[in-house]
Amino acid sequence: MTQTQSPDISPRAAHELVDKPPVMLLMGPTASGKTDLAIRWHEEQGAELVSVDSALIYRGMDIGTAKPSAEELARAPHRLIDFLDPLESYSAAEFRRDALAHIAEIQTRGKMPLLVGGTMMYFKRLLEGVAELPAADPALREQLEARARDEGLPALHAQLARLDPASAERIRPSDPQRLTRALEVCLLSGRSMTELLAEQPEAELPFRPIPIALAPHDRAVLHERIETRFDQMLEQGLIGEVEALKARPELHPGLPSIRCVGYRQVWDYLEGHLTRDEMRERGIIATRQLAKRQLTWLRSWKGIHHVDSMGVNPYSETLKIVRQTST
Repeated sequence: MTQTQSPDISPRAAHELVDKPPVMLLMGPTASGKTDLAIRWHEEQGAELVSVDSALIYRGMDIGTAKPSAEELARAPHRLIDFLDPLESYSAAEFRRDALAHIAEIQTRGKMPLLVGGTMMYFKRLLEGVAELPAADPALREQLEARARDEGLPALHAQLARLDPASAERIRPSDPQRLTRALEVCLLSGRSMTELLAEQPEAELPFRPIPIALAPHDRAVLHERIETRFDQMLEQGLIGEVEALKARPELHPGLPSIRCVGYRQVWDYLEGHLTRDEMRERGIIATRQLAKRQLTWLRSWKGIHHVDSMGVNPYSETLKIVRQTST
């Protein structure tokens, strides 16, 4: 399965899901309005929210991640945000474990879980399950990161292409986290990640997913929203937020937290590698590229319901979808 293919639930598994309780999956590109819609679902329908966002997990990274404000969280608490130090890492497998636990707890109280976010790999792993892959090896990871600094990411990508051509095809050379992980799996196991993933058993879901994609039908509108929001982040103190992170000597640009869109561009600006205007431009471009990748996932997602975030009433549309698929 390539990076842009959607999770695939077999006909047998789909049939078995019919009588299971529904879980709404509210997906969409960055800046599409997911948080506002999820909060309305909480306030009007009592849905309980679980974040599906690999950046919102970090403490002290509020502005650049567009984390819900304290006022918004008071109105509608979100699970799986603000619980990890930026020095730590968090895998899609760990997300699946935690999300399933939260879903089960919410359902025992008769509430509907609403999973909201834009980290498509988290959604994919939740629905498909997690393969048995070797655990991360800190020493090997340090060696690979040192090679990336000394030889450049293209050299690592070329090695991956020799060891695991399928993974190399779907992982961009500019994606150090996934690139080093795929290489790590090959070197630790002696087998490719592609082979190991192909052997993973079909996941048994304890719920029936209702996937909904929220996005403006007009791509230009999304680009405008992204630019406006990045400028707002700068006005709200994004540079100061990254300065505080940079003041911690144990944090560095190779960490998943610092590689988050926006943070790595501001970090480069503080290092003197970019002017302020270049930082702003690259931050906006990187955010648009992220949105493009998210939209690519959503276009290929089987059985997904598309809702125009700029439509007359996206809330009513999503309510109609959930009611129709729950009867």
